[in-house]
Amino acid sequence: MDIVRLAISRPVAVVVGVIIVVLAGLVGFSAVPIQLAPNVDRPEITVNTAWPGRGPEEIVDQIVKNQEEELKNVSGLRTMTSVSSEGSANIVLEFYLGTNIARALQEVSDAMRQVADYPDDVEEPTIKAADGASENASAWIIIDVPPEVYAAHPDWDVQSLYDALDREVKPYLERIDGVAEVNIYGGREHEVQVLVDPVRLAQRGLTYLDVLNALAAENRNVSAGSISEGKRDYRVRVLGQFERTQDVAETIIAYREAGPIFVRDIGEVRLGYEKRRGFVRSLGHPCIAMNMIRQTGANVMAIMKEARVRLDEVQAEILPRLDPVVGDKLRLRHVYDETIYIDSSISLVTQNLWVGGTIAALMLLLFLRSFVATGIVAIAIPISVIGTFLVLLMLGRSLNVISLAGLAFATGMVVDNAIVVLENIYRHRQMGKPAMHAAYDGGREVIGAIIAATLTTVAVFIPILTIREEAGQLFFDISLAISASVILSLLISITVIPAASARLLGTAGHKHAGMRGAIDNLFGLAPFFKRLNRSVTQAVAWCITGWRAWTVRPALIVLMTGLSLFGAM
Repeated sequence: MDIVRLAISRPVAVVVGVIIVVLAGLVGFSAVPIQLAPNVDRPEITVNTAWPGRGPEEIVDQIVKNQEEELKNVSGLRTMTSVSSEGSANIVLEFYLGTNIARALQEVSDAMRQVADYPDDVEEPTIKAADGASENASAWIIIDVPPEVYAAHPDWDVQSLYDALDREVKPYLERIDGVAEVNIYGGREHEVQVLVDPVRLAQRGLTYLDVLNALAAENRNVSAGSISEGKRDYRVRVLGQFERTQDVAETIIAYREAGPIFVRDIGEVRLGYEKRRGFVRSLGHPCIAMNMIRQTGANVMAIMKEARVRLDEVQAEILPRLDPVVGDKLRLRHVYDETIYIDSSISLVTQNLWVGGTIAALMLLLFLRSFVATGIVAIAIPISVIGTFLVLLMLGRSLNVISLAGLAFATGMVVDNAIVVLENIYRHRQMGKPAMHAAYDGGREVIGAIIAATLTTVAVFIPILTIREEAGQLFFDISLAISASVILSLLISITVIPAASARLLGTAGHKHAGMRGAIDNLFGLAPFFKRLNRSVTQAVAWCITGWRAWTVRPALIVLMTGLSLFGAM
């Protein structure tokens, strides 16, 4: 199929195609996820085990070594790193790229169930597939009160709000589409505390272990099997979990001749808060911090737009009723918003994109010396850039600083093919050919050359698209943006440019020459370009004639290649 002839003979179809590409690109621009950097796939799984009050050495000996012994056999495991600190142990499992992380997560979970003989007060290990792209929080929120409230209520503790925030605020924010989880820091959970009097305990011949065993045995829900009653089977379940502090106080620890010994006999039961193991301060006062972590590939701009609305609702409707002491004095401060930095970064790159496009158009005007010719060539810039947004959306990529940088780099590259085609068409017009014939002959002659030039550019970036490591994932978007925009510019050069040139370029006579003369007079460029033309022509002719064709020309090739290698080192 002769695409150049088809484009020239069907200008309306070309215009419609350009409009469709531009509209689809704008739709892609509005739909593609926006984030600061590309998603980088890090196949990692973390296993966290908490053992409050224990030292690192004890945690390693009694927990970590047993876990590592089971985890080392997980398939696809590349490295395993464990860090033990006061009260907790964290194991990071890194897998080879391409590993099915869901299957690996299941294998890790199965391996952890095979670990036996955990100490009694060790919390159940938590297993999470780490996502390097979304581990950093998209927002940080501080909940506190003004300084004068601290002075008016010195005994009030902001950390006591943890349960209320976990019950009402956290689920409300996690229901935002695209939010993976919301974490709360700096609070203390409610807990039932049994304050044992060691004297009364000793008087009754009991130990702390007796108290712990009694409470653990009573605070359980146990399935008691089923009872057959005619045609029906009734499942029996004994409910024994504590619901009130009074239930804990009435628990029987042991039996003596004088009767049963209850928990209330050896101590006091009260509802309090867990031991303070950390704190968060802001502006010199205690506070509670919350963060929001997005899901992989989610549009952080859309998330934060909805989050701001919900945070305003939390401030107005939920916080005033969370605490009876401070009431509506509670305040919510949005101290970090990732979209602010994303907006500024993308705005800077977008500004550079506009500036680069404008400078490219001015350079075209400077050398082509024709407003019409400059407009025909410059039209390749917005069509290629806008069309690239559609490619990003179709391939599931995001709009980020890296992809926008690729578009900025490609701004000057997308006009190369158009310049070659337009200049050749103009040469045929100078030969006296009609507009249609000149557009066809000029575009047809160089189609092979511009395809080769485009493919050599794309071939440089294709290897990056095949790299699976983090570096390849990070620069995937810049390679994709440049490759897509250059390929689009090729299509524009063999369709839009010939069709536009056949109708807008004008004759090779007075009108076009007059426009060039006006611009030459404006910038005073005519003498300069004449000398430059003559010098380049003479230099090329000198290099390719006579004995210099097989001596000077190879020497220049070797010299330029050597300089390129030296500059790349």
